Amino acid sequence: SDTAIEQIRSDFPILQRTMRGKPLVYLDNGATSLTPVQVIEAESQYYTEYNANIHRGFYEYSEQATVAFDETRQLVRDFLHLPEGWQAIFTKSATESANLVAYAWARKFLTEGDEILTTELEHHSNLVPWQAAAQATGAVLRFIPLNEQGGLDISALDSLFTAKTRLVALSAMSNVTGYMPPLEPIVAAARACGALVYLDGAQLVSHHPVDMRQLDIDFLSFSAHKMLGPTGVGLLCARDEVLDAMDPFLYGGDMIQTVYPDHSTYEILPQKFEAGTPNIAGVIGFGAAIRYLQGVGMEAIAAHERRLLEMMLSEAEKRPFMQVYGDSNPAHRGGIFSFNIDGVHPHDTGALLDSQGVAIRTGSHCAQPLMRHFSIPGTSRAVVYVYNSPADIQRFFQAIDRAHSVFNG
Repeated sequence: SDTAIEQIRSDFPILQRTMRGKPLVYLDNGATSLTPVQVIEAESQYYTEYNANIHRGFYEYSEQATVAFDETRQLVRDFLHLPEGWQAIFTKSATESANLVAYAWARKFLTEGDEILTTELEHHSNLVPWQAAAQATGAVLRFIPLNEQGGLDISALDSLFTAKTRLVALSAMSNVTGYMPPLEPIVAAARACGALVYLDGAQLVSHHPVDMRQLDIDFLSFSAHKMLGPTGVGLLCARDEVLDAMDPFLYGGDMIQTVYPDHSTYEILPQKFEAGTPNIAGVIGFGAAIRYLQGVGMEAIAAHERRLLEMMLSEAEKRPFMQVYGDSNPAHRGGIFSFNIDGVHPHDTGALLDSQGVAIRTGSHCAQPLMRHFSIPGTSRAVVYVYNSPADIQRFFQAIDRAHSVFNG
């Protein structure tokens, strides 16, 4: 309801500000979300009331920090319905999570001729680490083909999997089009040939309910800053048996059991992969973000975004000068809306919308192969979230009409 949205909006201090002298319409949620006061206060409380390192101090404030840090890990487990036999490992970003697997698993277990199956719609952070791992090991990258709308063509899926397929690296939701691939047949094909599955959940986890009991995968990564949390906090969720076989990614304090001059033994999971002092305040702030999302409800958030996306697709249909990318069926996508205006470069669109107080993202969105598939240099991208309102969408399209008129008279 409008009342509920207004209550939510009141929790975000930046939404009380103006941009270019106009009320802010924030639609850059695919890059990073805004931060509610509850998260800001949780971080501030750590620094002002019990600022101490974790896992090391036998004094009150250190114990308090350790409890708060560990509570967030449990919140992550509950939020994702993470089964027994899985770990939630804190990293600095989803990008670091991918690199952790690319170094600690791929470079250890891949050999020449092994195959990594991925797609051309991936964010660069779920492509470049696998490119580097392939170059280091002699493995080969193969790609599930794309259809005209930028979705996956899985009509010949069986032919893409071979006895040499070792890893499938796949985005659960495109950061350009919001497209959500059919995971079940891809995961089933991976399982049939013994391949592991790495899922980039950076967009999906922040916008849709996720139940890991229903996903037969091996790795899931995502970032706190895309789901109301602080920057500098990422997650890697993975199976114990896979993590146990991997070597540590980073070495140093907090990830060791015993150290001798010439060798060391490593901590149990998840500490084995959490070397050094983590972003304690950020992790505690992320705990507040998860509580906030749980309070609203991920099902309600996904339904709200679906309504806003339907509005955007409907408004775009009335404007023949707009090219919208991705599946026209909102059931196949999340609330990510990439478009171009005829005759207007995406950067110019972004600048004109900025002058109207509307914040969007422009460019290739770290997805250059997908841009080449569409034969374009980039798009303008608007992404909705829990605090966006129908009034935001109206302002957005008013700004688009103005941008179109400036360039086309």
